[in-house]
Amino acid sequence: MVRIIFRLLLIPIFGASFGESADAATFYVATDGDDQSVGTIDAPFASIERAQKDTRPGDTVLVRGGVYRMTDDDIMQRTRIFARVIVLDRSGQPDQPITYRAYPNERPVFDFASVRPDGYRVTAFYVAASWLHLDGIDVTGVQVTIQGHTQSICFENAGDHNRYERLSMHDGQAIGVYSIRGRDNLFLNCDAWNNWDDVSENGQGGNVDGFGCHPSRGATGNRFVGCRAWFNSDDGYDCIHAHEAVTFENCWAFANGYSATGQRLADGNGFKIGGFAGYPMSRLPPSIPRHQVIHCIALGNKNSGFYANHHLGGNDWIENIAIGNGANFNMLCRLPDNETDVDGYDQLLRGNVGAASRGLIVRMNRSRCELIDNRFDATLDEFGLSNLSTATMSQARSPDGTLPLVNGLLLPFSKSLPSRSRQ
Repeated sequence: MVRIIFRLLLIPIFGASFGESADAATFYVATDGDDQSVGTIDAPFASIERAQKDTRPGDTVLVRGGVYRMTDDDIMQRTRIFARVIVLDRSGQPDQPITYRAYPNERPVFDFASVRPDGYRVTAFYVAASWLHLDGIDVTGVQVTIQGHTQSICFENAGDHNRYERLSMHDGQAIGVYSIRGRDNLFLNCDAWNNWDDVSENGQGGNVDGFGCHPSRGATGNRFVGCRAWFNSDDGYDCIHAHEAVTFENCWAFANGYSATGQRLADGNGFKIGGFAGYPMSRLPPSIPRHQVIHCIALGNKNSGFYANHHLGGNDWIENIAIGNGANFNMLCRLPDNETDVDGYDQLLRGNVGAASRGLIVRMNRSRCELIDNRFDATLDEFGLSNLSTATMSQARSPDGTLPLVNGLLLPFSKSLPSRSRQ
């Protein structure tokens, strides 16, 4: 049997080089810095906002480790109902991005627990610029101050060709990543965990996903690679309003819809890939996007592990693993009349493995889908599945930021699955 260790899948990263220009400048930010300084390693700035003012395409801002405690005084922009604390609006260029990176072997943590503007939706980092590279930054404690329908955000993307790498969004009341505009953005090796809005609406946290990507028309080419989402009150990954296709590769979603203490919260799907439930025909995109979910893992999510979510058409589900979710694979679709939910159609499922769920695969019209070499009824003794758990999947990442090695976890290529029970 041909086998491959899951974490070692080689995934090509798109786009232009993110190398540094030979004449690029480097600026420094530190917790004991001063925005009246010159931004050198010996005289660092105190804030990313100040460093941004001096940057040009190709420059790098190195952020020293420590805790940066943000307050309402740090809010850079208030517009309508949005309070944006750190606004990055100066763009790089192709082959010359502006980079905001953790200083080597250090970890900067931006704590937003004291940012509480009454009546505003809080966005910790609002990225309006393009050709940026953010690398190695933690965001924690982002708050919600509105009791009605609302959403706070750790990182909001509104630019093109940006690269978000080794970011961690945790222990707050906000969604980790939210992207509704911008094309060709890469979210690489990022983590969103333990986020729960217990303030707004019913306190169940229904808008707090790990990652939300809902690109507008024309915002193509967005990818999530090597990311993890766990203990988020709503879903792990959500593209319910996406008008263009989104790709998820080698990403993990586990224990979403639960708090860290096991309290049942909001929806709790691992990968909510599809949408338009409730959309009238007049609001549908001219071409329904076909998303791709490749080499991903969904474990122990409250509702579905992999969920088509009333989509008007199919997605590609390639060599994924689902274990112990409410339903492992749920292919629910809808008809264009905006009233009728139907069993899934036009779905491609190839080489997927599922185990240990009362709903191994549900709401699928097999006669209208393409199923190749799947094992929806595997046992935990196969493929090293018994080694997957919240504990093993939430281990520290490898030094290069890649997913942790789960000993014994093997992903079979579809062609190597045992012939029995192929579906």
